[in-house]
Amino acid sequence: MLLERIYDEDLAQASYFIGCQAKGEAIVVDPRRDLDVYLDIAKRNGMRIIAVTETHIHADYLSGTRELAAATGATAYVSAEGGVDWQYGFDAERLHHGDVIRLGNITVEAVHTPGHTPEHLSFLVTDGAFADKPGYYLTGDFVFVGDLGRPDLLDEAAGGVDTRFQGAKDLFASLRDRFVTLPDWVQVHPAHGAGSACGKALGAISSTTVGYEREYAWWAPFVRDNDEEGFVAALLDGQPDAHAYFGRMKRQNKVGPEVMGARPALVEFDNATLAAKLEADEVVFVDTRHNAKVHEGTVARSLNIPGVAKAASYGAWVYDPERETRPVVVLAKDAKTAEAMRDHLVRVGIDDVIGYTTSLEGLPSMVPTVIGQDELASTDRVLLLDVRNKTEYAAGHLPGAEQLSGGRVLWNLDQLPAKTDGTIVAYCQSGVRVSVAASALRREGYDVAELDGSYAGWVAYEAKKENALV
Repeated sequence: MLLERIYDEDLAQASYFIGCQAKGEAIVVDPRRDLDVYLDIAKRNGMRIIAVTETHIHADYLSGTRELAAATGATAYVSAEGGVDWQYGFDAERLHHGDVIRLGNITVEAVHTPGHTPEHLSFLVTDGAFADKPGYYLTGDFVFVGDLGRPDLLDEAAGGVDTRFQGAKDLFASLRDRFVTLPDWVQVHPAHGAGSACGKALGAISSTTVGYEREYAWWAPFVRDNDEEGFVAALLDGQPDAHAYFGRMKRQNKVGPEVMGARPALVEFDNATLAAKLEADEVVFVDTRHNAKVHEGTVARSLNIPGVAKAASYGAWVYDPERETRPVVVLAKDAKTAEAMRDHLVRVGIDDVIGYTTSLEGLPSMVPTVIGQDELASTDRVLLLDVRNKTEYAAGHLPGAEQLSGGRVLWNLDQLPAKTDGTIVAYCQSGVRVSVAASALRREGYDVAELDGSYAGWVAYEAKKENALV
């Protein structure tokens, strides 16, 4: 049996390629939409992808299940569990608890594990050429290394009302009745790692075992003691902000993401043509540089989406394809880098990337306002805005600051002062996230100043003042 983990560092998301080497058949679980990595693995190992499936209706990225099925002719499988409100809206084979997909000697058994979402499936994998019992468990957003999938996303991002409580109870039952009953040796392979917003304290190690989690995970004592009430309280406490784009992902993944098929080549724009398009407001320009470079000067009304490594994460904060009709042009050093940017952006449904330029020369420019720590007290402002996560804010923030995380700003403009009221001073932890969020606010017409060094700089500045008084 071949089992390969494909990990997207951008979104902290894992998909899995499982293949029977004897028969040359494979299945992919939880694929993303840029498919080359799966096709390359299949080709390298002389396999055909005959099946593709997913653990649940994802919130943090746009599923590649339909895309991969269309590209390979594979059969798509999705959950039939969760009740009428959680049925997928596209053609695929439906999986109920206990259903099995076979690949030569390998069996992939669907296990209904609700909690993170009502329809959630996990997959028990048995390598029949080696053993007659399952050895591998693809847990999706059910069990992570050292943590669990959060049950509050339906409330936070999908319009639910107090669904978190039933979700937490369902998660407890899934642990008690499905997970801890498995043998210690079963390897656990989750769909996310550290950095994902689908849990609050995910481990950075890629896999674990049932026995290790049963013995040492934070939730283990609650399950051993059958303490559902204590479990629910502990699970729901301190969950991070859910990014606003999660709601769009839920809707699109339930209906079925549009199949892109073969994508046109990106256009390399000459800057005279691009400047005219920007002047006519026909395109959205993305400055992909680090915020330190952006602060030296950038394109007027551009979005700062530092690339390529976190392009999907930050792109989804500031570009909403449900409200933005203009296509995207990115700054990139070459065509290969531009293609990589596009690959990352389609993972969150930003499909309309049409081209790139390699320089800013001749494009309409502006210099973002950045204020030093020593200027903060004397700067007139209508709002001091903390764009970090609410858990970071709770751990310490600038006096008088109000919190609205960067992944929610664009969807909550009604929480901000009017555009004509004055300057918003914004900060994050070190300056990266605030540059992203501030670029979106400036494009919306707000006057935004970024605090140089952000919160870390303020802490250092205050400590230096304290030391000077000693």
